[in-house]
Amino acid sequence: MKKINLACIIDDDPIFVFGAKKVMQLANFCQSFMVFPNGKEALVKLKAIIESGENLPEIMLLDLNMPVMDGWQFLEEFTSIPTPKKIQIYIVSSSLDPEDIERAKDFKSVNDYIIKPIAIENIIDITKDI
Repeated sequence: MKKINLACIIDDDPIFVFGAKKVMQLANFCQSFMVFPNGKEALVKLKAIIESGENLPEIMLLDLNMPVMDGWQFLEEFTSIPTPKKIQIYIVSSSLDPEDIERAKDFKSVNDYIIKPIAIENIIDITKDI
C-alpha cells in the first residue's frame, strides 16, 4: 500500500476527526495530517499554501455539514482555484440523501462519497485510487 505524505480532514466533529486519524494511522496511510473545523478556515490556509508553494495535501476528507462554510460552499470555491497538483477529494458525510450523493458526482474533483463512519476498508479503497 502506498503511503502518502499529507492528508487533510475538513470536519467540525472532533470525534470523527479523532477516529479518522486513528484509522489512517492503523492503515499506515500517511505521514501527517492537516485538520480544519470548517470550509472557510481550510480555504484560507490552502490558498496560502498554494501561493507560498508549500506542499499541498494529496488526499482530502471533506464533511458536508459544517458551520461557517459547509462542504458544498468549500467545493465551489476550492475547485475554482488552480492548484499545482490534483488533490483527491473524498466527501465523508453522515448524509444518506440521494440528492447529496448525486450532487457530489457533479464535481469532477470528487473521487467518491463515503458514508460515516469511515472504516479501514475505506482507507484501503482510497489507496487503490492513488
